[in-house]
Amino acid sequence: MPEGDTVYLTAARLRKALAGKPLTRSDFRVPRYATLDLKGQQVESVGTYGKHLFIRTPELSIHTHLKMEGEWRVYSPGQRWTKPGFTARLILATADSEAVGFSLGLVEVLRRPDEHTATDHLGPDLLGPNWDAAEAVRRLSSDPTQPIGLALLDQTNLAGIGNIYRSEICFLRKIHPATPVGELDDLPGLVDEAHRILTKAAHQPPWRALAYGRQRRPCPRCGTNLVVHLLADEAHATRSDRGIYFCPRCQPRPADPAQ
Repeated sequence: MPEGDTVYLTAARLRKALAGKPLTRSDFRVPRYATLDLKGQQVESVGTYGKHLFIRTPELSIHTHLKMEGEWRVYSPGQRWTKPGFTARLILATADSEAVGFSLGLVEVLRRPDEHTATDHLGPDLLGPNWDAAEAVRRLSSDPTQPIGLALLDQTNLAGIGNIYRSEICFLRKIHPATPVGELDDLPGLVDEAHRILTKAAHQPPWRALAYGRQRRPCPRCGTNLVVHLLADEAHATRSDRGIYFCPRCQPRPADPAQ
């Protein structure tokens, strides 16, 4: 699933293509909005909150989420699409650009005053202008028994982290992903690390993973082969990319209190 930095960079591309320009065409290929026509409406802004993206006209906010397979691509007028046309779910065109959302996991149109309803349940946005580290720590701390590897994926704790960056955060902090939140020595430090990593990935791409996707390859710190495991609560997962990557030597498993 695309993570916060990918959505942030996607918004930057869409902003360049659409912001400040009137739409010459809109084509919503989802039944609920099939008759909605925004031709002539000016795009005022494009923004994000965590993994959520918003394209705003004066009265409406087009809310999209990439989920697992979604992607936005920008073309010149008349340029051939580089993905199958049947996967297009939303097309927004201006006089000089055509933005196409392929395989989007969510498309909905909200009144601008109601946009907040799409994000009210989320924790602080790691890439937002109002990032609140103390609130993120408070939310993570609310369930001290939850493994940190699961807590970081919970968007109601802090918004923007996916499987790649939870692996990287735990690796850089030398924390086993099964460690309960309440047993971490420096939770604020981990939250600051998360903010640093996402900010660097969004503003200085591309991010070079140190642990993610590197199972059976040497740890950059100690040389031990990295591994990928599912946490207990993820036993239902069927996609290999849901596993969390770590070094069994640098990130030792927490001791069982029963021992």
